[in-house]
Amino acid sequence: MIDSHGRGSGECPPNPFERLHLEDDLDALEDLRRSDPDWRPPSPGTQFFRDDSRSIISRNDSPDIPFDYSLNPYRGCEHGCAYCYARRTHEYLGWNAGIDFESKILVKEGAAELLRDELLRMREPPGKLNCSGVTDPYQPVERKLQITRSCLAVLAEMRQAVTIVTKNHLVTRDIDHLAELAGHGAAAVALSITSLDHELAAALEPRASSPRMRLEAVRKLNAAGVPAGVMLAPVIPALNDHEIPAILEAAAAAGARFVGYTTLRLPGNVAPVFEAWLRDRAPPGKAEAVLGRTRSLRGGKLNANRFGDRFKGHGAHAENIRAMIRAGIRKHGLDRHVPELSNAAFRRVSRHQPELF
Repeated sequence: MIDSHGRGSGECPPNPFERLHLEDDLDALEDLRRSDPDWRPPSPGTQFFRDDSRSIISRNDSPDIPFDYSLNPYRGCEHGCAYCYARRTHEYLGWNAGIDFESKILVKEGAAELLRDELLRMREPPGKLNCSGVTDPYQPVERKLQITRSCLAVLAEMRQAVTIVTKNHLVTRDIDHLAELAGHGAAAVALSITSLDHELAAALEPRASSPRMRLEAVRKLNAAGVPAGVMLAPVIPALNDHEIPAILEAAAAAGARFVGYTTLRLPGNVAPVFEAWLRDRAPPGKAEAVLGRTRSLRGGKLNANRFGDRFKGHGAHAENIRAMIRAGIRKHGLDRHVPELSNAAFRRVSRHQPELF
């Protein structure tokens, strides 16, 4: 483990797809600590790598995910959310699900051109396209690189419907493209909120926008005519589930149009990463309660892959969460689902044809 100050994880769990892995020499590290009381293991800066993928739109065939295609401008996510189920995707690249996921980011520099080419090749426009799904399209480096913005420019030009899920107020920078799409009933945005407690949110999601700024983004988007709502994602038993009524009230006060939620799941090496976070940073005495109640949602395990309940869980505690969500939705007049978007205005525009008409 390395110094994780400013990170969601300092863990380096072994990659199950690699035959070899490196381990710290614990005796040598202990010698360093003894000889120099001020010594600390280095905290890595973020590294960015060019991703030369030949495609940008991924097909989804899972029956419990509400979109048909996804668009991810980045691999890995600097937000560093300790619980993120997508951490495992870095293992397919030869890295680990811990610190590597949030400090080694692959950047799809040609994403906009790939997106245009793929949309032009498709016989029909993608019915439900989601921007994110694996990593946040508005993680910090997007402010400089503007890859997500360039993709939105293509989507707006071609009037392809898109939903966005993010934890970053930066999404409001792109209100121009989103409002243009919303004018055709072709855009909606969900801000993911886990807690209204600034300190807890900063520990769980160290490089994401604060809860206050995420709610401000909901307010600004709706004021601009872009349907925006809130995702309680994830609900973590015994840690933030008691905040559900307050989050729904705050969402309604910010003008949220809809609300959704998922419950915590910890696939593969995400489990030891989150367990280490609980041990090191959660309030005292919380670790066993969180893990015990999470297992109660998942048939005694920390993860379940069965379609239909992997995002919600089952059992008494899962039903209590559902009941709180339903009660808050009724009380505040919120919708339970993202508005149905339309591709009726879709048009094909090539790079050499800036305007169709």
